[in-house]
Amino acid sequence: MLPQSKGKIFLADERGLTELETFRSYNTFNFGNYCHPHKTSFGALYVLNEDTLAGGCNISLRVEENSEITLLPVVGAIAYHDSLGNTGTVETGQSLVLDAPKGLILTIENPYQDELVKFLQWWVRVPPKTSPPGPKLISFDLTRTGNQLVSIGSAAAIGRLAGKEETLYKAITSRSGLFAFVIQGELEVQYRLLHTGDGLALWDLPEIEIEALTREAILLVIEVPASG
Repeated sequence: MLPQSKGKIFLADERGLTELETFRSYNTFNFGNYCHPHKTSFGALYVLNEDTLAGGCNISLRVEENSEITLLPVVGAIAYHDSLGNTGTVETGQSLVLDAPKGLILTIENPYQDELVKFLQWWVRVPPKTSPPGPKLISFDLTRTGNQLVSIGSAAAIGRLAGKEETLYKAITSRSGLFAFVIQGELEVQYRLLHTGDGLALWDLPEIEIEALTREAILLVIEVPASG
């Protein structure tokens, strides 16, 4: 008998969708005009969006709660600036962790004129900080990770896994939740089958078992406080 663990699957096909001529956003949790009783936040993790932005375009977002925001380009690169004066560029193979106090305006831009960019963003509630740290840019190389997940900052990790290979992810903090999101491919995570765009919330586990079922599967794992 397989060991039992408390979990909840967020299917890709059931995500919220905002689609404009220049912008498309899939929302794992309630966001903007998307509101569903079963898509509430997972602990302090309350935003996980997969966004596509047309060439030369931008989006501006207002932060409604004190948050830590992570930006992760999947295709191409993104530029950003915020109302605190932070500015920069984040490329594929990098992640940006940004402290975002309530009321911050964050603008994300596509620096290319004729190409689409695709990126993930996730927001985690955090207590107010009297002296917020500056943006943290983290570089990683998935071609050198073997069959392991590598840290991309702020209790999150990513890995590219070979087909039919197994690995174990051990939590690096004492937080009480793990959220797995499939960026690409098919995987079995803690004995649940997940496809591209699916998410899985898991409670009270110090580690999770992962098996890639397709070649070049890419998995994101976020360690989540119970509340925030």
